Amino acid sequence: MMRKKRRSSVEKVEGTSVSSKAKKSRSSARLPKEAVSEETNQSVFVAFVREAGVTLKTDDSSNGIAVDQVVFQKRIQRQLQKSPRYPGVLQEFITGLEAYIENPDRFRSCLLPCVPHLSNGDSSCSSVSSFQESLLRMLLGIEMLQTLIINTLLEKLPEFMSDGAAEGGLSIPHMIINQLKWLDRVVDAKELSVKLMELVSVAPVEVQRDIITSLPEILEDSQHNDIARQLNALLQENTQLTVPILDSLSSLSLSSSLLMKVREAVMAMLAAVQLEDLPVVVKFILHTVSASDANEVVCNLRKKLELEQCVLPPVLQASQIRIKSKGAGAANVSTPAGGSSQDSVTLTLDCIKSAVRFQKTISEAWLKVIESADDHRVIDLLVLFILHATNSNQSRRGAERILKLKVRTGLIQEALLQRTFRDYSQVMRGYFSSILALAQSLLRSPDPCVVPFGGHMHRHSFTAFDSYCQQEVVGSLVTHVCSGVGGEVDMALDLLCGLVLEKPSEMALYSVFVKGILDYMDNLTPQQIRKLFSLLSKLAFGQQQQGSHIQDDMHIVIRKQLSSTVPKYKRIGIIGAVMIVGSMAAFRPKAKESQAGSLSQETLRQVTALLELVKSSSESSPEAAALYYDELANLIYSSSLDPQVQEMIGTSVLDDFQDDFVVDLGPDIPGSFLFPACAMYNLDDEESQGCIAVNLLPLLANETQNKGERETQTKKPQRRVSPLCLSPFFRLLRFCEEKRHQGDLEEIDALLGCPLILTNMDVVEKLESLSKAEREFLCSLLFHTINWFREVVNTFCKQKEAEMKMKVMTRLQNITYLQTLLERALAGTPGYVPPVCNFDGEATDGVAAGFTAPVNKTKKDGAGRKRKAPGKNSTEENSQPAEAAEAEETQQPEKEKEKETRPGVSLVAYRSFFRELDVEVLSVLQCGLLSRSLLDSELHTKVREEVLLGPGELVFLLEDMLHKLEFSLSAGPARRAPFLKAKADRSLGFSHLQQWSSRDIASYCVQLLPALCTHLENCHNHFQMLQSENNGVVDGPATDLQEHQLMSAGYQLLLQGLNTTFSWSGFSQPGHRNLLKKALGVLAGRLKEGGSELTLEQLVTHGFKYLLNFRSTMPSLSTALCLSQLLSTVSERGGDPAAYRQQMASLAHGFLTQIWVTATGERERGNKFNEALHALLSIYLEHADDVLMALEQITGTAIPELLSASKEGSSASWPTLHRQTFLVFYKVLMAELDKSARKIPAVKTSDDSETQVEKLLTWNLAVRDFHVLVNLVKVFDSRPVLNVCLKYGRLFLETFLKLGMPLLDCSFKRHKEDVQSLLKTFQLSTRQLHHMCGHSKIHQDTSLTSHVPALKKSLELFVYRVKAMLMLNNCQEAFWMGNLKNRNLKGEEILSQRSQGSDDDDEEEEENQGLAQPRERSDDEDQNDGDRIPKNNRSGHMDQEENSDDSD
Repeated sequence: MMRKKRRSSVEKVEGTSVSSKAKKSRSSARLPKEAVSEETNQSVFVAFVREAGVTLKTDDSSNGIAVDQVVFQKRIQRQLQKSPRYPGVLQEFITGLEAYIENPDRFRSCLLPCVPHLSNGDSSCSSVSSFQESLLRMLLGIEMLQTLIINTLLEKLPEFMSDGAAEGGLSIPHMIINQLKWLDRVVDAKELSVKLMELVSVAPVEVQRDIITSLPEILEDSQHNDIARQLNALLQENTQLTVPILDSLSSLSLSSSLLMKVREAVMAMLAAVQLEDLPVVVKFILHTVSASDANEVVCNLRKKLELEQCVLPPVLQASQIRIKSKGAGAANVSTPAGGSSQDSVTLTLDCIKSAVRFQKTISEAWLKVIESADDHRVIDLLVLFILHATNSNQSRRGAERILKLKVRTGLIQEALLQRTFRDYSQVMRGYFSSILALAQSLLRSPDPCVVPFGGHMHRHSFTAFDSYCQQEVVGSLVTHVCSGVGGEVDMALDLLCGLVLEKPSEMALYSVFVKGILDYMDNLTPQQIRKLFSLLSKLAFGQQQQGSHIQDDMHIVIRKQLSSTVPKYKRIGIIGAVMIVGSMAAFRPKAKESQAGSLSQETLRQVTALLELVKSSSESSPEAAALYYDELANLIYSSSLDPQVQEMIGTSVLDDFQDDFVVDLGPDIPGSFLFPACAMYNLDDEESQGCIAVNLLPLLANETQNKGERETQTKKPQRRVSPLCLSPFFRLLRFCEEKRHQGDLEEIDALLGCPLILTNMDVVEKLESLSKAEREFLCSLLFHTINWFREVVNTFCKQKEAEMKMKVMTRLQNITYLQTLLERALAGTPGYVPPVCNFDGEATDGVAAGFTAPVNKTKKDGAGRKRKAPGKNSTEENSQPAEAAEAEETQQPEKEKEKETRPGVSLVAYRSFFRELDVEVLSVLQCGLLSRSLLDSELHTKVREEVLLGPGELVFLLEDMLHKLEFSLSAGPARRAPFLKAKADRSLGFSHLQQWSSRDIASYCVQLLPALCTHLENCHNHFQMLQSENNGVVDGPATDLQEHQLMSAGYQLLLQGLNTTFSWSGFSQPGHRNLLKKALGVLAGRLKEGGSELTLEQLVTHGFKYLLNFRSTMPSLSTALCLSQLLSTVSERGGDPAAYRQQMASLAHGFLTQIWVTATGERERGNKFNEALHALLSIYLEHADDVLMALEQITGTAIPELLSASKEGSSASWPTLHRQTFLVFYKVLMAELDKSARKIPAVKTSDDSETQVEKLLTWNLAVRDFHVLVNLVKVFDSRPVLNVCLKYGRLFLETFLKLGMPLLDCSFKRHKEDVQSLLKTFQLSTRQLHHMCGHSKIHQDTSLTSHVPALKKSLELFVYRVKAMLMLNNCQEAFWMGNLKNRNLKGEEILSQRSQGSDDDDEEEEENQGLAQPRERSDDEDQNDGDRIPKNNRSGHMDQEENSDDSD
């Protein structure tokens, strides 16, 4: 519309040209004489221009124009063409122009747009638009003048290069270049481009930039490629012109090859480009990417874009600012050096963000490049944040996945994150929302390897960003704490605690947010409640007390909880109060007013009052008092309290303990109790008079009596000393003494050897004659005694004197002996609930309701077994503890005297009722092992001066070590508790252990490794010597049954402990690589010296060899499995587990082909044996070189041997395979067959004939193994075997349809016989599967019928798939099908499901079979397996299910 309107206006002007000429002639006739004489001297240029309608100004103002510029151009062109001097008049015109513009003011006027200027009464005023081009611009539109004027302008331009901008801010060179832009047509574009580039070579930088950026608007498309080559060359020479050249190149229309060449040149110079030019360079590179080369370009860009060199570290930035501030122009320094650089990085990332958002190929390329990289830099993290922020093409999910993957593999570590936040905080602030979202996602991850990284992101976000971001971070962490998911809560609380220590003043601003967690304490564990109150108390009562405004709220909450009658809330109050005491009474070294202490009297008074409040609130409840003692002990152990508070607590505790629990031992013990009281387990000299004793039996008797009285009384209970508080109070006493005397326990060392007032333990022999109350009293007495000894061992295990170490060892022997008595006492006391000893768990609330004692009749499963009753004085001779009994399912001979045998209850279920052993107790493992060879005939050791562990104590310590390792190092994924189901408190009994990090535990285990290896070698030597004494017979006459059981249990526990240690996920992190090398160095050092110089792979090799030496002395299959798992774990630490595949397979094969018998001579059997056999067989097949060949060896050799053996016999070559273990073998073989079939490579169109034959042979072997396994159900037709066959039969069939049938499609023509043979074999298997479906239906067994629909669907799919294969190979006439009858496992027809027309079906089936035989091609598989697909004459869906069976 605009063009049409403009054209009409031109026509209108032409139409009125006659009248206008007349008017002009009349007006010219009236001109004065001066004007007439001036006109005669005018040049051709001035005359023509004025006649065409432009009024020239002599000053620097704009020229006027009376007509439209199109009219002007036509008039000039007409005048030139009609001139008699044409074409010479053109040169005259240009000469006149040059003369006219010699005056700079006139030249400027000619460059400025013309102003519409009309004479009075001109009727054409409406035809002139408000904007007109400059005079020179209009003349450039006349083609005959264009080249000459361009030359004139370009020659004129150098005169003004050195001039600055005019008063109006206009630059003459810039105005000249603007005249050349957007011309309708360039007459000689090539010549123009040459002259412009020549001009560029001599012009100053500003003019160069102006010319270069204007090139796309000046030149035609035909010149773009040529000019791009010149600009590319110029780019290499002059880096100052990088930005204008790239801007120009971005606007040029270039060929793809030239564009690639230019981009490569730009990429090559990326490292040398100026920082402020970097955004333009990156934008050009990314905006010129095509889909085909996106990955390559992005990969190169990532390598070249080294942002680390773009920003100075903060220290250097600060020093530069100081240097600048000292200079004279310090006042002019507005921004720090790092600010502008971070601005450039921000702009660069914005270019990447723009490319990612609008180009799908770019976002995908960045994801692929970062995923495939191994050496990660800052740019990778920043791009991942960009991808997450834009979410272009679902890149958010990809960025999150890649970040988790890289963190899990250790390729992106906390150091890189810290560097990114430190140097690019201003850049990253723009992506804060994405950073926080990623951090939350990592923190919620079920993978424990990535959770800490999410924590680091939260922490760095808080320290690097502004207050708004800090508030968001704190809010996010509070949300995680309130989520109730264990891993999330722990990490979020740890982060909050860390931030309180690192940034107390900033965190104090958000203490109100943190205080809100108090409303969600119901979902927190005691350990989490400790952390919560710890951080809140540091905020409220810290040294600076920035958060003092929440002090009153804290006191209110504590008092409310302490006054509650609900044990759960009282427990929270006690924990919180102790944490507040820790913060208020913390030792602050800065205040040095006095040596006595730094606390003010007011603070000391508040601390004392709070302690008294807690003590008085917990007096009425022994459980609450015991918790208070435990919490106070933990506080004193982990914190540094003010000396005044420390001394006050220590003095009070020592006095109270002596008054409450210790009595002087006289000749008689006063009082009457259920059992006669006597002093037991005295380790001090009998001669010493006036020795002390722990008053346990009388306290327990009073407790029992008072409990009965409290049930009948309603008045407020008074404080009574409870035996429940004995162990917690002693623990508190221990830590107080350690703090007061710098670790010296001389004040309380008498408690290690002092006796306890108990009763003679012979009473256990008369258990049946006791009443229920007496039996329960005896059990409680044993629990309290064991817990006292455990706490004593905790206290004195670190003592170095030989006498003290001997006493500690004796106390361990007392524990193991008392545990055997306790097992027998518990077996005779059904329904008994033990006294609580871990007071910070939910078990404290109504233990009787929550705990169910094991029932004795479960002993037949092997959890408990008959054992000899040990003598009352034989503390050296310990029977097998509970968990060792659980680990082995052996049966004692029935010859034992019945009066000396009694079933024992496993103490596994009672583990939470024993006091926790400290990690330091494991240092006792560094003592040697006491075996029977060191004892004389009277069971006295020959080397008594050396402290040695007995087998029972070794097993006891190893069991505890294994539990600790599994808790600390086998961190499972965080899981939410099921709805309306209570979450089991996994941490119950590990309160002290939770104060150790997993790295600390791993380091401690590495320190213990030499001792563990020594014990391992001792066990090996023991069984080796046993075999030599018995001539290789395990159950020889020289075998001591009890010692054999203990040594076997110890052997297995040692291997399990080593496996748990080496399985720690932390070893895969680069930061723990040295610790892993140290651990492997211990193993390697047992064989070869100088382990420190070896590489990790060499250490793994030597460690593997060392452990492999133990294979000859495995006492049981479970132990053999532990050794195999340990070897597998160690081999994976070297980075090349495949190198050990053959050795692993050989080891497992040796164990599987070995006869395993117990110490009593019976064959090993039972559930535990089957589980170990399942795992070991899986290890063997996983590490076998050819799984299918290994399967064929078992199915072709071992199983036929089993079938021909007697009912109780086993396979000759595989003794572990007998009828009781057949199901185990069958399940593993079917599962591994399906797994190996999935690994057969799919057929490709590029495969040659040899490759296809190889794959065909592999499938042939797999189908043959499958056929043998499926047909075994005819012999072993139990329900579990059928279940396994139906499940894995369908899976194998689906795998064959997916991977095997495409191979048959390609191979049918060239290998017809092989394909036919394979399908015939497979048909026999599918027919058997069909019979199993019928068997399942006729027996109506839901566990079997659940597999039938899916299996039948796959069977029918198989038939149609065969038909498709034949049609593909033009053999469709060979396909034939009929009805397949339902039969049972024996092949008998299921009569109850026969239809009325069964006779007709029989005839039809026979007829069809007869027709199929003459055909040559019908022998292929389809006849065999396609034969019997349901016909169309079926009456209904039920008939289809029953009759249709796919075939075979």
